[in-house]
Amino acid sequence: MSFLLEFVRDPMTVGAVAPSGPALARVATAAVPSTGSPIVVELGPGTGSFTEPIQRRLAGRGRHIAVEVNAGFARKLAALHPEVDVVHADAADLATLLAQRGLRQADVVVSGLPWAAFTENQQHDVLSSVVATLSPHGVFTTFAYVHARWAPPARRLLRSMRSRFDEVVISRTVWANLPPALVYYCRRPTKTDVDVTTR
Repeated sequence: MSFLLEFVRDPMTVGAVAPSGPALARVATAAVPSTGSPIVVELGPGTGSFTEPIQRRLAGRGRHIAVEVNAGFARKLAALHPEVDVVHADAADLATLLAQRGLRQADVVVSGLPWAAFTENQQHDVLSSVVATLSPHGVFTTFAYVHARWAPPARRLLRSMRSRFDEVVISRTVWANLPPALVYYCRRPTKTDVDVTTR
């Protein structure tokens, strides 16, 4: 109910009427290493659908930083997961947020952001911040709803990701999610700010 309430209050930053389901969360967080001490950044965690599986995969290792622009979600998430560094901030400021913590790069960035609600400039700024802070062998994951995959914002997002990463792999459809979704795995950031969203 709190998710729906936040959507009604601010649909442009929440972007969905319900949180992602467990099946989608498993697929979206599969890139989080089960060994080592990775730095994992979660963008737009909302009520924490991806937060718990990330924590399970980390099992006390590495660092988990969650960046949430909605103040209500950020407060609740911090209370539920004191082991997570929850930051009330804009994802476009990721480089600054990492620098403030003495970090230069992230090993994995998992996004739950509502891309369809973003303007072209917002998409550009967030993706640029991800590319600028992701390690050369890092992985960026995000998802799209199947029914909206061919809508202009979703197509623009995919073009933008392909212009910024050497590899973009699309998962099988997660039918168990409501609505069905798919996950993009983006690897090897190019570190260039080429954008083809206007083509």
